[in-house]
Amino acid sequence: MLRAGSAVACVACRNLLPSRMGVRFRLPLQKLHPFSRAIHHRYSSNSNPQRPPHCTSARHYTSLSRLPMRPPKSRSGGHGYQQQRSFWVARLAARLLKLRYILLGSAVGGGYTAKKTYDEWKDMLPDFSEYTWIVPDFVWEMAENIDLDKLAAALPEMEEIAKLLPDMEKIGENFTFLKSLLSSGVGSEVIGASGLHLLLDTSGDPTLKATEIHTATAAVPESGDKQFKKTSDKEKVDQLQEELLRTQLKYQRMLERLEKENKELRKVVLQKDDKGIHQRKVKKSLIDLYSEVLDILSDYDSNYNTQDHLPRVVVVGDQSAGKTSVLEMIAQARIFPRGSGEMMTRSPVKVTLSEGPHHVAMFKDSSREFDLGKEDDLAALRREIELRMRKSVKEGQTVSPETISLSVKGPGIQRMVLVDLPGVISTVTAGMASDTKETIFSISKAYMQNPNAIILCIQDGSVDAERSIVTDLVSQMDPQGKRTIFVLTKVDLAEKNLASPSRIQQIIEGKLFPMKALGYFAVVTGKGSSSESIDSIKDYEEDFFQSSRLLREGMLKAHQVTTKNLSLAVSDCFWKMVRESVEQQADAFKASRFNLETEWKNNYPRLRELDRNELYEKAKNEILDEVISLSQVTPKHWESILQKKLWERVSTHVIENIYLPAAQTMDSGTFNTTVDIKLKQWTDKQLPHKALEVAWETLQEEFARFMAEYKGKDQDDIFDKLKEAVKEESIKRHKWNERAMDSLRVIQHNALEDRSITDKPQWDAAIQFMEETLHSRLKDTESVISDMVGPDWKQRWMNWTNRTSEQHVRNETKNELERLLKLHEDHTAYLANDEVTTVRKNLEARGVDVDPVLIKDTWHQLYRRHFLQKALFHCNLCRRGFYYYQRHFVDSELECNDVVLFWRIQRMLGITANTLRQQLTNTEVRRLEKNVKEVLEDFGEDTEKKVQLITGRRVQLAEDLKKVREIQEKLEAFIEALHKEK
Repeated sequence: MLRAGSAVACVACRNLLPSRMGVRFRLPLQKLHPFSRAIHHRYSSNSNPQRPPHCTSARHYTSLSRLPMRPPKSRSGGHGYQQQRSFWVARLAARLLKLRYILLGSAVGGGYTAKKTYDEWKDMLPDFSEYTWIVPDFVWEMAENIDLDKLAAALPEMEEIAKLLPDMEKIGENFTFLKSLLSSGVGSEVIGASGLHLLLDTSGDPTLKATEIHTATAAVPESGDKQFKKTSDKEKVDQLQEELLRTQLKYQRMLERLEKENKELRKVVLQKDDKGIHQRKVKKSLIDLYSEVLDILSDYDSNYNTQDHLPRVVVVGDQSAGKTSVLEMIAQARIFPRGSGEMMTRSPVKVTLSEGPHHVAMFKDSSREFDLGKEDDLAALRREIELRMRKSVKEGQTVSPETISLSVKGPGIQRMVLVDLPGVISTVTAGMASDTKETIFSISKAYMQNPNAIILCIQDGSVDAERSIVTDLVSQMDPQGKRTIFVLTKVDLAEKNLASPSRIQQIIEGKLFPMKALGYFAVVTGKGSSSESIDSIKDYEEDFFQSSRLLREGMLKAHQVTTKNLSLAVSDCFWKMVRESVEQQADAFKASRFNLETEWKNNYPRLRELDRNELYEKAKNEILDEVISLSQVTPKHWESILQKKLWERVSTHVIENIYLPAAQTMDSGTFNTTVDIKLKQWTDKQLPHKALEVAWETLQEEFARFMAEYKGKDQDDIFDKLKEAVKEESIKRHKWNERAMDSLRVIQHNALEDRSITDKPQWDAAIQFMEETLHSRLKDTESVISDMVGPDWKQRWMNWTNRTSEQHVRNETKNELERLLKLHEDHTAYLANDEVTTVRKNLEARGVDVDPVLIKDTWHQLYRRHFLQKALFHCNLCRRGFYYYQRHFVDSELECNDVVLFWRIQRMLGITANTLRQQLTNTEVRRLEKNVKEVLEDFGEDTEKKVQLITGRRVQLAEDLKKVREIQEKLEAFIEALHKEK
């Protein structure tokens, strides 16, 4: 027998719940958990939170299965008519009982659901206390006039409901009496009470629902004259199921309407706040603060074991499993490049999702906003992501560990940080690097080994589960499944292709894979077309699950389907993990900061904490100051250096190829002719090139000299590598103006053509220049001869050294050749063959075996010395020859044409040095300064170059200090904002 109280009150709840007779409800697809909780009675002491076991078959009770059919009897007269009139109480009780169950159950469930729905939406709405002016006045008047708390408190309690119900004991006594009458063979009167008869016989079965009473009562005709309709119980159950589903969908539409209104209201609030109506600075959102911390940590290389354990959602899955599609559904925009079967995600992409008034996307290092509501901006965003991925991949590689940071804002988007990783592959195909598979595994493990990272494991439902690779990888990184959420994609294809849908149920229940997870979700991310919009995919997903047998037959639960429920679950899990771990991470970085500051104080107490960028700016200013110093060099200094270096470069050619051959001539006319020809050839081919080389080398040496002099002041040794690299790169880029060579050639040619010495000082200067040159050459020649013949007797005695055998041979050869020069003082520069033979035979007679080549080599040095000695003697004679020069050496045995030659050379050197000095100060120094600036700018933009050139423990320590301080400050600001939001 049914009892009053809690058990009776639960009959209304049972009317809305699945029965053991196989009744399946099409539950709503999103956020039906408040309604589901509402229909479970909170006062039932025997309520079981677990789902009742699924029963595939059950016995259907109807009036036909309990009583035999009897012919109707006449209403008129007699005893039968009086008995029929006495049963109107029973028929009325049956109808009232049905109506009370339905009305009371609807009242209790609907009122409780309304209260829970109101409380949930009230918690989800932001604090609108500052925006009360936006909401119209009539809303506040409604809030003042309607007290929902009083309304909820006005709902009847169980005791009151029990009082409203009839006394079941008295009804039971009447039922006993009716049963005795039925057993005695009453005719047509029993048919009218068949519903009560059914209730009487099944009162002890707890599985009987109020819907069965309604079905049994509705199956009996009201009039005995109407023919009984044979309707199958299955059709009746389907009708009840459809009716209940319509009721639930009605509440679902109400929830969606409220959600839409809430979304629009939040959008209006954000837009007003974004425009700054109150003229105040808008603070960064909570998720933006958290994303900035993650961006800084991605570039931080810790040397103090302070690892990045801050939470983020790591999206992993097999290639083409639908990772990117799931992420796009969560972001509510198709933002990623797509391809048919090929690898598109080539580097990790960090996506920061947050709520905003407009649906836009922006890169971390760019100020451009992409409007995700416009197809052109979406296409541009996809191209930009693909371009950044390809740039991050090094030559010869397929994937890159460099992270691309992207933020997406929009109304209604759940706040979280996701990282989309390259898809896991099982085989390296053509066109991929050989280590692609291992690189993808290492990147995935690096993100998943974070103990606070939430792993969003994506599995393709359209392929065999045994082909999955990612599930084993996730099981290794999270064997207990404490931070893993499993997502089965392409469920529509899976339901269509699989012969046994129960396999999907096994996957979602976590019974098919050894991998464990916090939750399991089934989603549909479109029909496979890249042109589908997010809204069309959402509609398709919702329509699919509403008509899917997986949900209808209870294989999937309502909260386990759709990407919207997935997004809500992932967001909740993400923020829960953040709140549990962020303060611990802040403490770890605080300890790391203390260690770094202590090391700096002990090692660099008198130096400021300058990071690499600050040091680079300091070095840049110093280098530019040194370049500017070149413009302060005096013209006299430039010309002196240029003239000296140019003569050092060309003196050998002048002496060996011009002066010596011309001096072998017998008269002055031949001497001048030879000199003019050789000077012309030299000027046309070699001299301008040599002059420009000397000028460029002089500029470099002066630049290096100024750098070295500046270094002697307060120069930091840490800049040495950078300055050297800047100097080399600037010189490498600098190219001398080619047009200057042509003008320089003309100037040099004109200077060498001039033979006129105007005064005695010029003559004396030429004599001095010639004498210095000849003395220098004679000294060099004496040194060469000394090395050839070895030490003399005095050096051998003082230094206890001996000559080698070759030096002994050369010494004997030198002595023999000196005797030849004494006999022929006017000998030519070259030995004849017979003279070489004579010298060799004379040496062989003394027991010295000598080669003819050695004889000629020794003769060359001896003759140079002999010639230079004669030239110096002649130079001294010409000191008084200026008078004869003015008379063109007429009636004079003294000829000083060699002095005129050296004057021409000296004048050419002076004019060339002056020309080069003007070009240096007017053009080349400025161009060098420009090149240095360009090199410094290029180095400043190249982070790897700066790391390579500015190195050392001091630099690294300052870098770590800056990063740790910045991270700690960001974390503290985030924690403060997080506490305020709580």
